[in-house]
Amino acid sequence: MKLHQESSGALNTITSYGDGYVAINLERHEGSVIIMPQTPVLAWPVSSFEALLPEHFETLLAAAPEVVIFGSGSRLRFPHPRLTAQLAKHRIGVETMDFGAACRTYNILMSEGRRVAAALLIEA
Repeated sequence: MKLHQESSGALNTITSYGDGYVAINLERHEGSVIIMPQTPVLAWPVSSFEALLPEHFETLLAAAPEVVIFGSGSRLRFPHPRLTAQLAKHRIGVETMDFGAACRTYNILMSEGRRVAAALLIEA
């Protein structure tokens, strides 16, 4: 018996990740990105953790996810609450994880049909 992995081309799935890249539906991205299941992948104009501004997180408001998974890079770093204040004001949860954990968690939540967004920091 042959088994084939079923995948929906309509959903953005993280197919691989590594040092300095993430592949979404087999397409490699080498800069920071915002991923949501059913919208085009967005380039996220952030090149380092220290460069994060409130506006970077506010770009997620229009999509109204129930939760944002923030992949903080190769190690776990928490953004200052002022950076994510507008998301909290709109009752959008933010979970911070290292890059790999964020990729895996996004895939799980997305496969469960949750309104999830992943903001993945890939530092230059």
